[in-house]
Amino acid sequence: MKNNQLLINHYFSNNGTLTILKSFFLILSGSLLLAVSSKVQVPFWPVPMTMQTFIVFLIGMTYGLKLSFLTLLAYILEGAFGLPVFASGSGLAYLMGPTAGYIYGMFFAGCVIGYLAEKGFSNSYFLSFLSLIFGSIIIFLLGVVYLGTIIGFDKALAAGLLPFIPSEFFKIALAVAIIPSVCKYTNKNN
Repeated sequence: MKNNQLLINHYFSNNGTLTILKSFFLILSGSLLLAVSSKVQVPFWPVPMTMQTFIVFLIGMTYGLKLSFLTLLAYILEGAFGLPVFASGSGLAYLMGPTAGYIYGMFFAGCVIGYLAEKGFSNSYFLSFLSLIFGSIIIFLLGVVYLGTIIGFDKALAAGLLPFIPSEFFKIALAVAIIPSVCKYTNKNN
């Protein structure tokens, strides 16, 4: 799938000045969705889940590398400047706090998933699953390693990874069920 075949480009024009307006709208919408998803907790076992990584998955799978990069960068900058976009705080101190590794992990994961979407991974259920597993590994690797430097690695694994595995697989399954299906429908009707 080339950039012009990304799912988002089927629904928004990719020509001239409209491209700039479209990009601005998508970046703003994506960062707003991330902010909202960080605040909403869904009951789940063993811990409540936010849908933040799910939104990162959707952004990467539909926006591609460049727009994913800009959207996640905008989200981080909004939080750095004090806007209440993170789960429980904002500002530069939050971006150095215990959960900072997860935020940076989401940034890199969104970029990798976006790159893979440009290579056609979003069209296939299996390849989508692989890209999202890889993205989740990036998020949790950076998150747990950074958290581990603060509270110790055993505690970081116990508190920052293990309770979230079931909900992460749920979010991966949900994204894999949605995006390749929409891609197949869109490609069939174009």
